[in-house]
Amino acid sequence: MSDPEDVLFSPAVKAEQARLGSRASFAGHPWQTEITDTLRQFLQAIDTFFFATASADGRPYIQHKGGPPGFLKPIGTHTLAFADFTGNRQYITLGHLRDNDRVHIFIPHFATRQRVKLWGRARIVEGDLELMERLVDPAYKARPARAIVFTLEAWDVNCHQHIVARYSEAEIAPALDKLVARIQELEEEVARLKSGGT
Repeated sequence: MSDPEDVLFSPAVKAEQARLGSRASFAGHPWQTEITDTLRQFLQAIDTFFFATASADGRPYIQHKGGPPGFLKPIGTHTLAFADFTGNRQYITLGHLRDNDRVHIFIPHFATRQRVKLWGRARIVEGDLELMERLVDPAYKARPARAIVFTLEAWDVNCHQHIVARYSEAEIAPALDKLVARIQELEEEVARLKSGGT
């Protein structure tokens, strides 16, 4: 496996870090290369991420991937996989992966203001029913077409600066349910007091 620092930082990037004075803060940093329990727990809540690929000649493309929470699944100490659902049928990501297996996964989680970056290589897996059974949530309505298997080379967590907290409907539902129940209690109490009840 490649040195994680070489995966994250090309020679040109290292040169810019040296020129601008940040090189020393990254040299020798213990970059994560395995899927840890912390990363597993983080992925259980994730229902969206961005998947970056590049063509053989280096033209980049970023595709949004979405699914039920936890759909990006750890399936080994260095391996993640997800069901690739039928989409707009442009197949840019698939074409890129045929020529260039280097990919990047960028995961923002707005509720906790976290962002996780994963570098690695990916391959397309078609016709593997056993793998698809591990990846597909039967309650999710979208139709899976194939699996994408991602081999992790390095990952990192960024600071939360400039990430504005946003919450999904599922994330705010428990708080709203409590609020609605409390309003109902108060309305019933007001009605009782108006009617002269004790």
